[in-house]
Amino acid sequence: MPEPSPAQLPHRSAFFDNAKFLLIVLVVLGHSWEQITTVDATALRSLHNLVYAFHMPAFILLCGYFSRSFTGRPDQIRRLVTGVLLPYLIFDALYAAAYHYLRGTPFTASPVTPVYLCWFLIALFLWRLTAPLWSVLRYPVATAVVVSLAAGTVEMSQDLALPRVLMFLPWFVVGLRMRPEHFARLRTTTARRCALAAFAAALCLARVLSPVPSDDWLSMTSDYSALHSTLPDYLLARLVLFAISAVLVAAFFSLVPGRRMWVTSLGAFTLYPFLLHGLLIRAAEKADVFLVLTDWGPTGAVLLTIGAAVTVLLLSAPPVRAVTRPFVEPRLPRRLAAPAPGPVPRPQPEKGREPLPARQG
Repeated sequence: MPEPSPAQLPHRSAFFDNAKFLLIVLVVLGHSWEQITTVDATALRSLHNLVYAFHMPAFILLCGYFSRSFTGRPDQIRRLVTGVLLPYLIFDALYAAAYHYLRGTPFTASPVTPVYLCWFLIALFLWRLTAPLWSVLRYPVATAVVVSLAAGTVEMSQDLALPRVLMFLPWFVVGLRMRPEHFARLRTTTARRCALAAFAAALCLARVLSPVPSDDWLSMTSDYSALHSTLPDYLLARLVLFAISAVLVAAFFSLVPGRRMWVTSLGAFTLYPFLLHGLLIRAAEKADVFLVLTDWGPTGAVLLTIGAAVTVLLLSAPPVRAVTRPFVEPRLPRRLAAPAPGPVPRPQPEKGREPLPARQG
């Protein structure tokens, strides 16, 4: 089958919004499942490991893809501050308070130490700042892989989520190098059939290996010594995980619907369920909801899965967005906002305006 050219791609498609919505559902499912995953819950742990092998890499890849036009212009820096840094500072403090009142931990709202899922915002802030750097390197992806592997060979502080920033870096750089035609190549009948086979094989592998790999291997928070591995075994395992994740990320994008659906518009508001769902998880933990669901076995897992998906829908709804917008999408006070910039070169298409891949085959 001939490769599609950019001219064959429609001006606008629901593909990326569908992808973002599905990924945020997987994020919430992953955080929910880990609350009831026990040593005996082999099937649930296998499914959890399968999701964790690709959902954050895919999300980070999209972040890189939509950062391709970032050059550090003043207007871009301002949007980065208001859209990423300010929500990080607000929710890091909110999560620190939630942990204090719900778990009894000391209240230490330090912006240097991300709490729970807030690591992703500070990581995105740092990744995007480095976007111009990767455009001038001759082998950016290979360089990022070397940086990622090297980060796991030394013990690092968790300040600014530095281990995750460095270990997940290759996926952001891959996103920077992606083009619409790359996604279009995945929109073929053959690719979709291969994707189904890849997920089936990966699930079987996860079932055979369960409870390995541990969450620390997949969440990229620990160096090789903390994982009780030798350096050669660690490097080999990380390369294997890279390869598996790459196949699953490609398979995921192959299966994402390209047509507009009733949930497509919610893909533009994934920051809301992402930032808010963790507070609900901590509150449910305090109320012993997960203990009850764990006792219910498979029935509890099914109910939790349904509840997590419904939670994404509710947290994406207009009334919730209206109430929480000052926290999720804060604005700089007028006295602090810089004056509007003068004429600037027209940037490349960004989120919502990118020529998106058509379904091929």
